[in-house]
Amino acid sequence: MISELVVDVNKKEVSIAVLEDKNLVELQKEAQSESFAVGNIYLGKVKKLLPGLNAAFVDVGYKKEAFLHYQDLGANFNTQQAYLKQLLNDPKKRVPPINKVQILPDIEKDGSIGDVLTVGQELLVQIAKEPISTKGPRLTAELSLAGRFLVLIPFANKISISTKIKSNEERARLRQLLQSVKPKNFSVIVRTSAEEKRVAELDWELKTLVKRWDDNLIKVPKLKAPAVVYEETARTVAIIRDIFNSSFEHIYINDKDVYTSIYDYVSIIAPEKKDIVKLYKDELPIFDKFGITKQIKSSFGRTVTYRGGAYLIIEHTEAMHVIDVNSGNRTKGSTEQEKTAFEVNIAAADEIARQLRLRDMGGIIVIDFIDMADISNRQKLFEHMTKMLAHDRAKHNILPLSKFCLMQITRQRVRPILEVRTSEDCPSCLGTGKIKSSILFTDSLERKIDCLVNKHHVKKFTLHIHPYVAAYINKGIYPLRLKWKFKYSWHMKIIPNQNLAFLEYKFYDQERNELDMQDEREIK
Repeated sequence: MISELVVDVNKKEVSIAVLEDKNLVELQKEAQSESFAVGNIYLGKVKKLLPGLNAAFVDVGYKKEAFLHYQDLGANFNTQQAYLKQLLNDPKKRVPPINKVQILPDIEKDGSIGDVLTVGQELLVQIAKEPISTKGPRLTAELSLAGRFLVLIPFANKISISTKIKSNEERARLRQLLQSVKPKNFSVIVRTSAEEKRVAELDWELKTLVKRWDDNLIKVPKLKAPAVVYEETARTVAIIRDIFNSSFEHIYINDKDVYTSIYDYVSIIAPEKKDIVKLYKDELPIFDKFGITKQIKSSFGRTVTYRGGAYLIIEHTEAMHVIDVNSGNRTKGSTEQEKTAFEVNIAAADEIARQLRLRDMGGIIVIDFIDMADISNRQKLFEHMTKMLAHDRAKHNILPLSKFCLMQITRQRVRPILEVRTSEDCPSCLGTGKIKSSILFTDSLERKIDCLVNKHHVKKFTLHIHPYVAAYINKGIYPLRLKWKFKYSWHMKIIPNQNLAFLEYKFYDQERNELDMQDEREIK
């Protein structure tokens, strides 16, 4: 399997696509203004206690107060709070070394939130789930810093090994290795990617994580709650940190600054692979170039078709997601009904596993497969779905099919489900249902170009239009595009953009800023 990462950076958001054998399997979008990301650490202040829920609302600077449950305080909360008080109350703003801190007893597993927190109390917390729908962020007080091979947890003294590392010899080697290099009063979780790694690599990363913790802890005495203490690595780098492996062949980025940060990171973690990071410079939108736009349009609707004419209906609510499997136009004799149902269901499992990752669906997912009478077929389908979700990084649990061929899946949700609109508002009629004759569209475009060049004196610009319109403008020995260049500006570029509707267009200046040339009066 060949993996590729494609990063589209624009003024409003960063879109990250993961391809496996050219098929889109993950898509993440992050607003450039987004600051409350999973992994960020804050100095927060308790605003309200909720004894009935055994939880508290904490102010971390978000428009809605964040939620912290007693179970998310972490066993080492007493030690952390004692250290924080010492840190905040020191008149000289000194930061005592953690290895000299006395580890206090763990908090009670079934204790009450009112026993450990008071209104107005300051505490260090970390975003565990991004704000979803009308809810604020979900917090944890058990702080951690994630690396590629290790996760560092302060104020404790444990070593945990990923359960996905099956070899007892390898588990023993890693435990012994970390025990010899781990600083006092730090816990370490060994990730699956650490398997078979050399001592030097693990030791280097451990020291890097400890230094990162120390560098950010220095800020705390100077801060006033609510305030950010540590911001997680940019999502693009975080994805590479979590999924990078030898199967990656290409990483394409269309922004120089993001390219530099990713190139530097890959140069550190895998110097031999640094040349796979490439800066994309073509005028054609990067997602169009790699066929991602078309896959997005076909994969995010309510109805998703897959091989053999079958299709899925995907509905989601606040509490759960429901997926209905349909055979579509497949027709076979009644004697082959069971075989047909099995084939359609197996193919559906492949697509559903992809959809869960692609949309980042979380919570409860109920799948209504086509009924199968054969118990062995239901078991095979369950095993196939388990196999297909083996590469899913999110924690999940799959239950065997019921006699009604319903499958239940629970999947970890740490950020909102990704929703992409696949239907388009008509850019020509603006919802009125009436437009000027489409044959006059190029005349309208020429008037906009004339206005841009002769009225606003913009000589260098790029016009993005639908590929069909671009083909019409470029056809012939003496195409319309060439006439416009002769008449108005040789520095004008026309780019086909699959993300635009049929009669939609956008003008951009040299800095890729969109120029507002829409005139609603022309199309009424």
